[in-house]
Amino acid sequence: MKSNFRKRLLQGDRLTGTIVSLPCPPIAELLSRSGFDWLFIDGEHGPLSVGDIQLLLQAAQPQCPCVVRVAANHEVYIKQALDTGADGIIAPLVNDAETAGRVVAWARYPPLGKRSVGIARAQGYGFAFADYVNHANTDVAVIIQVEHIDAVANIASILDVTGIDGVFIGPYDLSASMGKPGDINDAAVRHQIETVRQACLERRIALGIFGMDAAAVQPFIKQGYTLTAVGMDTLLVGQSARFILSELKP
Repeated sequence: MKSNFRKRLLQGDRLTGTIVSLPCPPIAELLSRSGFDWLFIDGEHGPLSVGDIQLLLQAAQPQCPCVVRVAANHEVYIKQALDTGADGIIAPLVNDAETAGRVVAWARYPPLGKRSVGIARAQGYGFAFADYVNHANTDVAVIIQVEHIDAVANIASILDVTGIDGVFIGPYDLSASMGKPGDINDAAVRHQIETVRQACLERRIALGIFGMDAAAVQPFIKQGYTLTAVGMDTLLVGQSARFILSELKP
């Protein structure tokens, strides 16, 4: 697998993507040809199995890089996502430095980490084994998700962990952890988001966030966010259908 996604992430390129949550390869293929810089494959909240994820990657790559949000911070989930050929992983609910360190270790081959060496799609089913193993630590992106008030409190020590390529803020879960589920524009929630932003900018770590639409993410882009996920497959289909009907029905 060769991908410039991690390189672009590290050099601060603006990368605009969308979330894929449905186990439908044609939709992933369509979105991959729509001009997005990356696709956020949601293995946490979407109804996706490992097999579903691999089919989505086969449909979308190589025309569009795909980063998989794993179901949980567990070695098996990270190993399986990367062995399907993902260009990177997003680890959810990283609330402390210890968890961040484990995520990095599970995503990197020795000597940089503890990733298990296997043969699967990522390694060309064995035909590109040596090439993949030699380049995976350079090519695969490791992104952690900050989505809990505890993570904000520990953000400095989390970002001190070597090997984190980017931080993706989960505003909805963050607001829920503060007792304000869904109220992402609340002043206290926005203050916590700003705390993470400042910490990442100081360390020059790529920063990402989700927004329901372009208007929601534009302010964050102006603030230095370079990795955005805008909308998702279900919303894009549903909103388009409703728009058509609103134009035709009185």
